[in-house]
Amino acid sequence: MALNDYDALLVLSFGGPEGEDEVIPFLENVTRGRGIPRERLAEVGEHYFHFGGVSPITAQNREIIANLEAELSARGIDLPVYFGNRNWRPFAEDAARQIAADGHRRILVFATSAWGGYSACRQYDEDILRLREATPELEFTKLWQFYGHPDFVRLNATYLREALDRAAGERTKVLFSAHSVPTAADEASGGPADAHLYSRQVAEASRLVAQEAGLGEYEVVWQSRSGNPATPWLEPDVVDRALELHGEENPERIVCVPIGFITDHMEVVWDLDTELKEAVEEKGMTLDRVPTVGLTKDFAAMVVDLAENVAQGTTPETLSGVSVQGCTVNGAPCAAKCCAPAQPKPASA
Repeated sequence: MALNDYDALLVLSFGGPEGEDEVIPFLENVTRGRGIPRERLAEVGEHYFHFGGVSPITAQNREIIANLEAELSARGIDLPVYFGNRNWRPFAEDAARQIAADGHRRILVFATSAWGGYSACRQYDEDILRLREATPELEFTKLWQFYGHPDFVRLNATYLREALDRAAGERTKVLFSAHSVPTAADEASGGPADAHLYSRQVAEASRLVAQEAGLGEYEVVWQSRSGNPATPWLEPDVVDRALELHGEENPERIVCVPIGFITDHMEVVWDLDTELKEAVEEKGMTLDRVPTVGLTKDFAAMVVDLAENVAQGTTPETLSGVSVQGCTVNGAPCAAKCCAPAQPKPASA
């Protein structure tokens, strides 16, 4: 098969509010079924209100789409690109209905996550199952994960090398940061035969980027945890670890690589550019937060390459040498229990 055998490409993402009046309804969608009162959602939404109620993610996804359209056009590929979200407008179900109305039938899906795990992978399969219910005439094929793709590694390593050059002569510590998840969810990622898939992928991507950048010493940290404080999540927290390093080694500069994120959405601009920056500078250190790679033209070229690989039946291991999952059809997970949601285990007394 060839890429022209598919009719359209759907960029499937998380969604985010674009005004103060949208913050609470958006968070109600995100937390649906958890019984969280509106007063608590207002507290959770503080970081959105700090930026006028606007999440950067929607504008960033539109920029990704523009880059994809330009790359497809440059290759002479006629593949219209659509945009749909799980939690806010434009909703994925509406995008699927428009795709069907436009006469398309075989759809490739680019989920804006590099990783395995429930939130990072299988939940997108669940989204696709809902799209199938809304538009049963469509067939959806989700592209595989790209955490170890050579281009993803190269792009991150390029930015890291630039940061290391800026830090020349200074005592520097490098932290690779990704979104924390409950430890029970990480244990369940990959299924019983492949536990801790998510954290292992983050560790492997960090290793590959550090190796490409010529960096020998670094640490993997986590950020953006939420929920019940009694529930164990992946640690150490990025802010906590930066402050510990100040007491242990007194570095002059903290270089933070947001390896877990493809664009500067809210978890980056708030948790790193605001909270981490304030904590680091209060201790007299400098924070150099490495850019994310998703808005580059090379990133769009990588996504189109992924689409061509899937269309041609190329396995990801052939390209990257790392074990990658995620390529699914019509919302069927990679395996029966792969990345299924897990019930968090309470912390021991």
